[in-house]
Amino acid sequence: MNKKHLAAYAAVAALFGVMGAVVALYKKAPAPASPQISTTAGAGAVTNAVTNLYAQSLNNLAGEPQPLAQWKGKPLLVNFWATWCGPCVQEMPELSHLAGEDKGKHFNVIGIGIDSPTNMSEFAAKHQIAYPLYVAGMGGTELSKELGNTMGGLPYTVLIGADGQVLKTYIGKLKFDELRADLAKLNG
Repeated sequence: MNKKHLAAYAAVAALFGVMGAVVALYKKAPAPASPQISTTAGAGAVTNAVTNLYAQSLNNLAGEPQPLAQWKGKPLLVNFWATWCGPCVQEMPELSHLAGEDKGKHFNVIGIGIDSPTNMSEFAAKHQIAYPLYVAGMGGTELSKELGNTMGGLPYTVLIGADGQVLKTYIGKLKFDELRADLAKLNG
């Protein structure tokens, strides 16, 4: 068996593993009526989920631990993704362009990969992503669930205000007109 076949079998096995986890989650918690609709989180104090997010230290693509607390104090767009997720791969160039346009002036963008460091590094090098990517592996699924992703689906994006409140969540491929309008509200 050559390396190509082995890699293909590993990718298929990983995909089936993720699908099995999603099915198991579905059986434990019923799905919301319309999982593709963006939801707005209620107003209130800083959530425990955001506090937990900022308490994390995840490796960057160079394998160096990075405290996520460095992103406190400015609006943050957190994108949970994986290289094997088609909609994730489709939205990343435009998300990267959006992050590159703003350059952290009004908001920051980070990607949390539910994937292997090797896959993520190869993807980032090929596509020149303009925002920081962090490796969470399958543990990223739990983190995204704490932030409202009850189904564990990808991509999943969370808009967090400068005050640490979850302002909005997006399940599935981003609608960039909607996202840009939400980001404009942060500064207006």
